[in-house]
Amino acid sequence: MGTMAPQTDRPGTLALTAEWVAERHGDSPALRFRVGGGWRDVTFTELRDTVRRAGCGLIALGVEPGDRVAILSETRPQWTYAHLAALAAGAVVVPVYPTAGDEEVTWVLSDSGASVILCEDDRQVAKAERLRGGVPSLRRILPLHALDGLAEGSTGTAAPLDDGLLAELLARAESRKPEDVASIVYTSGTTGMPKGCRLTHGNFGAVQDATVPHIDGGLPGDTTYLYLPLAHLLAQLIQFTTLLVGGTLCFFGGRIENIVAELTDVRPTHLPSVPRLFEKVHAQVLALAESQEGGRERFEAAIALGVRAAELRERGEELPPELREAYDAADAALFSLVRAAFGGRLRWATTGGAPIAPQTMAFLRACGLGVLEGYGMTESGGVIAVNHASDFRHGTVGRPIDGCEVRIADDGEVLARGANVFPGYHHNPDATSETLDSDGWLHTGDLGALDADGYLTITGRKKDIVITSAGKNLTPTQIEFAIQQSRYVSRAVMIGDRRPYPVAVITLDPDEIIGWASRTRQVLGARPTRHAAVHALVQEVVDAANEQVARPARIRAFVILDEDLSVESGELTPTLKLRRSVVEERYRDRIDALYAEAAPSVR
Repeated sequence: MGTMAPQTDRPGTLALTAEWVAERHGDSPALRFRVGGGWRDVTFTELRDTVRRAGCGLIALGVEPGDRVAILSETRPQWTYAHLAALAAGAVVVPVYPTAGDEEVTWVLSDSGASVILCEDDRQVAKAERLRGGVPSLRRILPLHALDGLAEGSTGTAAPLDDGLLAELLARAESRKPEDVASIVYTSGTTGMPKGCRLTHGNFGAVQDATVPHIDGGLPGDTTYLYLPLAHLLAQLIQFTTLLVGGTLCFFGGRIENIVAELTDVRPTHLPSVPRLFEKVHAQVLALAESQEGGRERFEAAIALGVRAAELRERGEELPPELREAYDAADAALFSLVRAAFGGRLRWATTGGAPIAPQTMAFLRACGLGVLEGYGMTESGGVIAVNHASDFRHGTVGRPIDGCEVRIADDGEVLARGANVFPGYHHNPDATSETLDSDGWLHTGDLGALDADGYLTITGRKKDIVITSAGKNLTPTQIEFAIQQSRYVSRAVMIGDRRPYPVAVITLDPDEIIGWASRTRQVLGARPTRHAAVHALVQEVVDAANEQVARPARIRAFVILDEDLSVESGELTPTLKLRRSVVEERYRDRIDALYAEAAPSVR
């Protein structure tokens, strides 16, 4: 499934990005970011000038074409400057998660053969210096602000550039070819050290060719708000796409807790996000409704009406006159306020990385916010399938992008093939041969299905299959997702491999539990997770989730942890993927205790 795409108007390689966008978009705002108490705009021309200065600075440091330049930083404008500058200098960019532990950072730097690392600040510089002994290839460690042109407030025009260095930079950028490696992106492995995915300029170009034609934006004033980590490929793709179409890339201020406030300030037209942000907004609005007598019923009625109105709009039909008054009232009391919370101009949002709760999608759809799901992995250049404004089906991740074929193997695994698919792992031919077959098909490791119209649905992970001691094959993601649809639950982890039946490890959303306790007048004490009323609440959630799955997959017992799973503890990868084996090992005693009790029956 999938067709070849015509090439869109874009630079031949990523190395030419800064020059190309400046030539076309000039004095339009390219970047927006916080400076002091306000926001500052940088034009496409200023972006190019800063990238030139930083690129010349890298050449002056001795960076040669093909050298690995690592970037260790949170999402900020200096990341984008350094990224474009390194590519223009002919280097290969190696993103490093700032949340990664010492062992993982050392591995990424040494395995990639990084010769230069650009760090966000002095704290990250100290971290890199501490690990330097384990990275023989590393020649230079410096903070981003030390690279020419990247100091805070720099306009990139402080002094004339050296003509020789600039000529060398431009020549290098012109000489890059589509088959050249642009980046080595390390996937956050759920077992073992991450593998480095070699991604070429051509891989990135294929994704742009397939996705840019569907962008609803690119006009002066259109703004993409970016808080996702630029160490992740999805954020990098959004960065390139926004700049190519002439939109403004607005960087969050650095504090996750300020995102909602910044959205009302920035008023973006596009918001890429993980599902959690949307689910939190949904939960907060629902909690507010439930604080009023009859509020839950009115809320659900309004959402049902809003979804019906959305369905009619999508078919090009009008809302019947008899429903107009009720819809206008719901819009004034609820829908418009939610749109305002996202800034009031949001035309579309994208979500990926994890499934989003159907009730949250219905809530956003009712409020007039188009949230589109997509699917991909680093090995596929970031995208395999995507819904877009002119072609979407709710409940799916969309159709395969143009230029990418998708088929489902006999065992249900999703396979993909196309110009977007990577050429292989860095220094790991065995892993490459396991992932890419001789016909060029990428074995994603995900289970899925294609419907009659070619829309793809992802149903689970092949490696996550749990086989009970009775020989039952269970897909944990289905029951985990069903439990996590509750706003009171942060994470649910099924355990049951080689065990008689499945149980679960569950963590709670502390804010939602506090709100629930206040509404129900519960005094939870110092350890709310051990309170009988909290256990009963979670039991209700588990019982409801059990009704959505087959009997063998139903959770017989559960344990509630006092704290959420985290990257720091090793239970989650830097991209927040679950390390199931770590969770099972860390909480083995409490899990064993569940099985030591008499097995409770489930309906």
